[in-house]
Amino acid sequence: MILYTIALLLGALFIILYVRRKKEKQRKNKAAANIYSELLNEHVQYYQLLNEKEKERFGTMVNEFLQYVHIEGVGTEVTDLDKVYIAASAVIPIFGFPGWKYRNLTNVILYPDTFDHNFQFEGDERNILGMVGSGYMNGQMLLSRAALIKAFSSVSGAEHTAIHEFVHLLDMSDGATDGIPENLMRNEYAVPWLKMMHKEMRRIEQGQSDINPYALTNEAEFLAVTSEYFFQKPEKFKEHHPEIYAQMSRIFGQMPPETGS
Repeated sequence: MILYTIALLLGALFIILYVRRKKEKQRKNKAAANIYSELLNEHVQYYQLLNEKEKERFGTMVNEFLQYVHIEGVGTEVTDLDKVYIAASAVIPIFGFPGWKYRNLTNVILYPDTFDHNFQFEGDERNILGMVGSGYMNGQMLLSRAALIKAFSSVSGAEHTAIHEFVHLLDMSDGATDGIPENLMRNEYAVPWLKMMHKEMRRIEQGQSDINPYALTNEAEFLAVTSEYFFQKPEKFKEHHPEIYAQMSRIFGQMPPETGS
C-alpha cells in the first residue's frame, strides 16, 4: 500500500513537472516569436511588404525553421537578429510552398566574415561568403555574418549570399544540383528553363546582361545567382528579364513583393 501511494505521488509529480516544463517552453517560444516578429518588421523588407495575413504565415514559417535548424557561431556570437536574418533567407524562396522544410539541412554555422576552404576565418586565403557542406559536412551550411548583414541593408544591391545558398539546398533536394529544382517545378518547364538559362548565359558572356557573371559557372550557379536578383530587386529583374522572371515565378510559386517605387 505504501509503495502504491509512493508510486502515485511520483507519477503525479512527474505529470506536474512535465506540464510546467511544457508551459514554460510554450511561454519562451511565444516570447521568442514576438521578438522575431518585431525584428522582421524592422529589418526585413520582404516581410514589410506583405499583407497582415502573409506576415502571420511568414512569421510562423520563420519560427518553425528555427525549431528544426540549429544555428551556431564560430568566432562570433549569434544574436536574435542573426537568427531572423538566416530564417528569413530560408523562408523567402519557399514562401510559395507552405509546409516545405529543408530536410537536407540540420545546422547553420555563422562565421564573422569570409572563410577559406578549410573553414578557417583567419589568414590570407579567405574568400568564401557562403557554402553548403558536402561529405562529412553534409547537412551543414556555412555563412559569413558580414555578408548576411549586408544582404538585408540598403546597400545590398542584387546580391544575397544566404538566399543563394538556400536555393542551392532547394536545387539539390531532388538529388542533383543541376539548376533544375524538380521538386518545385513541373516537368514540362524543365527543357524551356534549360534553353532560357543557356540563352542568357550567352548574353552574359557577350556583356549584354546585368546578371552577375558568376552565373556562368554552371546551371546550378545560374539558378542561385538569378534567384538572388529575383528576390532582391524584383521590379528591376522583371523589367530587364521578363521571360526569366515569369519562369522563376512559376518555379518559386510566387511573385516577390515589390516596393512600388
